[in-house]
Amino acid sequence: MSFYNELLTATENERNDLLSIPILRSGVEGEISTETYISFLTQAYHHVKHTVPLLMFCGSRLPESKEWLREAIGEYIEEEMGHQEWILNDVRTCGGDTDNVRYGQAALATELMVAYVYDMISRKNPVGFFGMVLVLEGTSIALATQAAGNLQSKLNLPEKAFSYLVSHGSLDIEHMSFYEKLMNRITDADDKKAVIHCARVIYQLYGDIFRSL
Repeated sequence: MSFYNELLTATENERNDLLSIPILRSGVEGEISTETYISFLTQAYHHVKHTVPLLMFCGSRLPESKEWLREAIGEYIEEEMGHQEWILNDVRTCGGDTDNVRYGQAALATELMVAYVYDMISRKNPVGFFGMVLVLEGTSIALATQAAGNLQSKLNLPEKAFSYLVSHGSLDIEHMSFYEKLMNRITDADDKKAVIHCARVIYQLYGDIFRSL
C-alpha cells in the first residue's frame, strides 16, 4: 500500500468525525446565517494567515536529505501567498467588519490548532506538518464548492462573497494530486508516523473550530 493510501486509511475515523459535525453539515447545505458564515471566515482568516509562515518554518527545519520536500514547499508558498486577503474580501462583501477580523483575537480552538502545528515542526518532526495539509485541503475538496453554491443561493449573497471557498474547492484538487505524490516519496517510518499523528490531531482541532462557531 502506498503511504498516501495508508494515511487515508489510518485517519478515516477522525475524518468521518469531522465531516459529521452538525454545524459543518449545516454549512454545506447552506442552512446557516450570514453571521455564522462570517464567523467561519473569521476563524479561517486566523489560521490561513499562518499557512505561509508555517510552510517557511517547516522548510527551514528540514535536513538536507529532504531537499526534495523543501523544493515542494517552495511551490506551496507561491500558491498560498495572500489567501488570507481573499477571506477579508469575502467578509467585506458579506457586510462584515474586516478590521475586527484582521486585528481581532482568534477563537481558542483556532489558536490551539495553529500552535500545535508550530510545536510539531519545532519540537517533534517538521515532516508532520503535512498532516495538517491533508486535513485542510482534503476537507476543502470534499465540501467547499458545494457549500459555496448552497450558501450563495440560500443567503442571497453575491458570488464574490465566496472567493475563498470556491477557489479552494477547485485549487485543492490540484494540490491533493501534488500532495499524494509527495507523500508517496516518504519512506522514513518516523516521518510517516509524524504525518499520521498530526493529521489525527488536526482533524480533532479543526473540528473544534467548527464546534466553537
